[in-house]
Amino acid sequence: MDMRLLTRFVLIGLLALMLTGCKDKKDQIMDGDGMFQTFHYTQISQDEAKEMMTKDDGHVIVDVRREDEYAEGHIPGAILVPNESITDAPPEELPDREQIILVYCRSGRRSKEAAQKLADLGYSNVYEFGGIIDWTGKIERKEEIMDIEHEWNMDPVAYLNVVVGDRIFTVDLEDNPSAQAFKENLSKAPVTLKMHDYGSFEKVGDLPWELPRNDEKITTKPGDLILYQGNKLTVYYAENTWEFTKLGSLLAEEDEIVEAFGGKDDITAEFFLEWTE
Repeated sequence: MDMRLLTRFVLIGLLALMLTGCKDKKDQIMDGDGMFQTFHYTQISQDEAKEMMTKDDGHVIVDVRREDEYAEGHIPGAILVPNESITDAPPEELPDREQIILVYCRSGRRSKEAAQKLADLGYSNVYEFGGIIDWTGKIERKEEIMDIEHEWNMDPVAYLNVVVGDRIFTVDLEDNPSAQAFKENLSKAPVTLKMHDYGSFEKVGDLPWELPRNDEKITTKPGDLILYQGNKLTVYYAENTWEFTKLGSLLAEEDEIVEAFGGKDDITAEFFLEWTE
């Protein structure tokens, strides 16, 4: 075979191999020299975040919660970029990929997801520092800065979480005696439930104790945490109308709820309280 023809075949093969390899590097981008560069976010403490916020270095603080959560209270100067809005394109609110970006959410789960997505999009200075539930600095609500300086000796606040597989969800509890009794029982010890599917719209598990009932006719939505017959706990991933007691709502998008709780297979769910410091 002619050496020039052989050389041409070899070069074509190498080029095809390089292009195939590029498809697997979803977390990498090509730099100016044709080399791949991988970006990762950095997890920091809230004290480190506060120190960075005092510097005039062009940083931006990003709140990745929902709009209604942001309106209830956010760190002064934080811009709203919901985690769910970060897809396969850089957010319009963050035009500079080299800018220092400080990311937080409510309890830390969504901020970690958002920080990694930003890193995957090529942002090179992403810092994640957890959740606002234990933030000890100022909070801004509805364009007014509230000088809320939490003292370190404040009574801790408990938030309800549920773990399914590798997912953790925070629950917004209802203001009723049933939800309060549920929280009081969990303050003594977490509870792990084997939950089975029923009706292709909910997962059901038997509680180890009875709770007071406050039944009313309800049309559920995905994420609703429901008490049924006083001793059964259900998590809905679709709609159903019946008389039962609502305990709370999982703070997550519908597709996250369906992925964690949907389907015919049994699941194991752990319910526990997380206390602020």
